[in-house]
Amino acid sequence: MLPDQAGGRFRLKGIVRLTGLGIMFATVAPVAVAQSTGEAQDPVELNALEVTGSVLKVGVPLAETPQPASLVSREELDDRNVQSLDESFRYRSGVVSGHYGADNDTDWFKVRGFDQATYQDGLRIYREGYYQWLPETFGLDRVEVLKGPASILYGEAPTGGIINAVSKRPSGEVSGIIEVQTGNREHRQLNVDTTGPLTDSASYRLVAVYKDREGDLDHTENERYYLAPSIAIDLTEQTRLTVLSSLQKDDGVPVNAFKLPYGTVDDTPYGKVDRSTNLGQPGYDKNERTQVAIGYELEHAFNNQWSFQQNLRYNRLDLELRSTYASYQDAVDPRTVVQGVVFREGTTDGLTVDNRVTGRFFTEHTENTVLAGLDYQNLSADGDQYDDFLAFGSVDMFDPVYGNYTPVTEAQLLESDTTKEQVGAYLQNQLRIDDRWVILASARHDWAETEAQTGADTEKADDSQWSLSGGVMYLADNGLSTYVSYSESFQPLLATETDGDLYKPLEGKQLEAGVKYAPTWLDGYVSAAVFELTEENSLVQEGQQTVQKGEKENRGFELEGNAYLTDDWQLTLAYTYTDAENKDDEVLNQLPLIPRHMASFWTDYNLSGWVPGLTVGGGLRYNGESVGHSSSGANKVEVDSYTVTDLMARYDFSQNWRAQVNVNNLTDEEYVASCDYYCYYGESRSVIGSLSYRW
Repeated sequence: MLPDQAGGRFRLKGIVRLTGLGIMFATVAPVAVAQSTGEAQDPVELNALEVTGSVLKVGVPLAETPQPASLVSREELDDRNVQSLDESFRYRSGVVSGHYGADNDTDWFKVRGFDQATYQDGLRIYREGYYQWLPETFGLDRVEVLKGPASILYGEAPTGGIINAVSKRPSGEVSGIIEVQTGNREHRQLNVDTTGPLTDSASYRLVAVYKDREGDLDHTENERYYLAPSIAIDLTEQTRLTVLSSLQKDDGVPVNAFKLPYGTVDDTPYGKVDRSTNLGQPGYDKNERTQVAIGYELEHAFNNQWSFQQNLRYNRLDLELRSTYASYQDAVDPRTVVQGVVFREGTTDGLTVDNRVTGRFFTEHTENTVLAGLDYQNLSADGDQYDDFLAFGSVDMFDPVYGNYTPVTEAQLLESDTTKEQVGAYLQNQLRIDDRWVILASARHDWAETEAQTGADTEKADDSQWSLSGGVMYLADNGLSTYVSYSESFQPLLATETDGDLYKPLEGKQLEAGVKYAPTWLDGYVSAAVFELTEENSLVQEGQQTVQKGEKENRGFELEGNAYLTDDWQLTLAYTYTDAENKDDEVLNQLPLIPRHMASFWTDYNLSGWVPGLTVGGGLRYNGESVGHSSSGANKVEVDSYTVTDLMARYDFSQNWRAQVNVNNLTDEEYVASCDYYCYYGESRSVIGSLSYRW
């Protein structure tokens, strides 16, 4: 609640007006200051501002900050031919992905055992309920993860952390790529990426993709068109404006991987349900999604100490989704599964803006970096919806014949209208003493207002929250840095309980200690950390219902390394141990979906000394045992561990031409990736070959 002087409620509309004035001031102020300083101000290069979109919001090396963050570069995305965002962190610690199988209409992550928020270029992507905004991976420069509570920099956020997808940006040098791909499951793809100067002070970039592929389930597919033009303009020697835009259209039949424990982890008299079996209604199911975004990044350097950045984006998502899934086993015929259905037809609109000022101050013994910011988020989701998990249709799990269902009618639809506004002010100071100590202290205050209307029912909630964060790191001469840190998060939820009341905000807290090693003699890093992460007001699954109660507590250890051992040999390794405890689930003490042990290993080697132009690589991904609920929800099921192998071979047969083959799950291992109330098969073998021309 936001009290005014009379003790009543201060509405967010007033805050929005104040924020708008602040944004106007922040936009005009750089020009005014630059003009007022006149000729006395030295020209300032903008290279120091190229950290825009960084998950840490300031230009400090990851190895020299007491915060748990890592990234995947464009080079690695290309090496592994990453097709969806949730494939990015397969070879990083602390991130679970692919636990729901190969979904073609959603990206799924769990960071340190909890949900995460997805950002693009430092601004929130609204992925609420079934309205899922999907970044196209070919349009990205890199992907970053900030592990654990991150409200100090990003406001309301899930306990797990932040995934930040950073878009490709214009370059002043001419370069480009044209690439064609083909593969199994009727994969066809065309990629185009070109950039270069327009004038002495402006440059452009144009990224385009056409992609078509069948899903991992029978009778599923997705076709995508993607176009992302951008332009960067140096307005002055101190001021740069980058305009980013994108249009993406997906049209397909969704992969709905829901299967029951009966027939997946549990044996039956009829054998196992085939992993490719579609237990929906493919003739009825559809997923049509169009997403449009336009925004800009304004960067201005007042002088060698102070700089200002403003990021703004408007995005719109239009969705028509009909998705049928296996709900529960028929009580009379054990071969038959009763189906549920999700129906959504509507739009989401989002406006996000982040203003921040960075100052750097130096003395003989100290370096001080101050970050102050004001941000604003506005989301509205408006449409029709219908949910039925009891009796939409039915199908034989072992020999499906489709068509036994009753389509959703207009009379069954409920109108839904949800809005969320958030204003946040934050202040962070990072003090570096004698190149030995780094001390980080941060504070933030957020005001959030949520209103959810479903049919004739309306629920409102106002939340006001302080978030604190801090850390201390010691930098040794040998490149070994030790640290301890603390962080907090809160997340108002747009969803409602079965009685129509809004859920309470989730609250997260994390305590961490670790080491980061980046020696001067090695082109790479190694990091290790132990953490304790708790979440209050948690959502838990009880049968087919999601309820809010109790507390979750995750403790873990992470080890991660990435280095060039020689000029030709690169190695990436990761290990994660997570003790994910649900204190209020009498059946499952261990959180479902989350294995206690995960490990991965990737290496590639340039064989040009023997075969000019040839590079080969490969990796292993191991997920240990996890748990889930039985079909009745009253007992625990155990999910076996699994290991899959990935391979890559790349051949540069001239200065400009490249051929590449990527194989994921080389042996076509059939495995259950995870279970909660449902169970999910992991992705089958994927083979993609590509031919590209680069300049």
